[in-house]
Amino acid sequence: MIAETVCSAVAAAGLGIAVVTAYRKRYLTATRIAAYALVPLGLVMTGVVEWLADTAFSLTAWAGFGVLGLSWLLFATTRTVERRRGGTRKERKAAGESAAPAATAPGASAPALGQAPSRGQSPAPRQKPTAQGDDDFSDIEAILKKHGI
Repeated sequence: MIAETVCSAVAAAGLGIAVVTAYRKRYLTATRIAAYALVPLGLVMTGVVEWLADTAFSLTAWAGFGVLGLSWLLFATTRTVERRRGGTRKERKAAGESAAPAATAPGASAPALGQAPSRGQSPAPRQKPTAQGDDDFSDIEAILKKHGI
């Protein structure tokens, strides 16, 4: 009963402020204030305020909130355990990569970049750039010089 009276008073005060705002020729703001002011009145008329008041003072409702909290805690715990059971992030990533399809074409015998050397072997020596590669860099140098870089 008191909650309904307070909501009605808030709505009346808000509508009064909206009228004053409209008198000052700020119609858009006045309309927005009126919309906000009518919300508590609508809640009273639909019975939501009465339901909330009954819920706030109900022992059964608070026990229900406790059960919901316990349910959330159980979900969070199972999620945490599920993540920890999967091992480290590296192990999960390695397991995901082994299940992923190969990056090479089905008929290819080796990757296009070649095989990586094993731990005991030294990497293959790098080849010096050819004359054609030098021409490519000279073109780039000419362009940079042209722009003053």
